Formats: sequence, structure tokens, C-alpha cells
Amino acid sequence: MRIRRSVTRMFSALVFPAICGAAIVYFGYYTVWGTRGLLVLNDTNAHLAIRTEQLTALKSQRAHLERRIKLLEPGSVDPDLLEEVARQQLLDGVQGQIVVPRKTP
Repeated sequence: MRIRRSVTRMFSALVFPAICGAAIVYFGYYTVWGTRGLLVLNDTNAHLAIRTEQLTALKSQRAHLERRIKLLEPGSVDPDLLEEVARQQLLDGVQGQIVVPRKTP
């Protein structure tokens, strides 16, 4: 009876630390090797850098297109840009069509 009581007391004294230890191991494992762990952080930073470069390229392309659109607005049409757009649309007409540009006098 006395041995049984000491074993029961020892077991009950170790239950709480064992549960806490298991929780620490579980969360520690996922902190390092989990889907959002430290080992995945480098891959995430690399993807972020690539996406940032793509974003800056798209922003510069958008700014270029906005400048071209602004030059074609009514009232402030740039003659050089208008001629460039007209030539591009006229010379790139139908596939297989031969266009010979004439010199203007």
C-alpha cells in the first residue's frame, strides 16, 4: 500500500512537467521546421525580393504608359507621338501586306 501511494504520488508529480515538456517540443518543432518556420523564412524573403523587383518594373512601365497617354490627350497632342502612332498602325496593317513609305516633300 505504501509503495502504491509513493508510485501514484510520483506519477502525479511528473504528469504536469511531462505535458509542459511535450508542448514545448511540439511548438519548438514547428517554430523551426513548420510551414511558417525559420527554415522557410529564407525562401519567403527570396520570393519577396523577386516580387518587389517585378513590382518596380511594372510601376516604371505604368509611368511610361501614363506619360504617353498624357501626350495624346486632346488639347496637348504631341505631333511626334501622333505621327509615330499613326505610322505604327498604318504600316502594321494586314499580314502579308507590303507597304512602301513615301518621303514627304
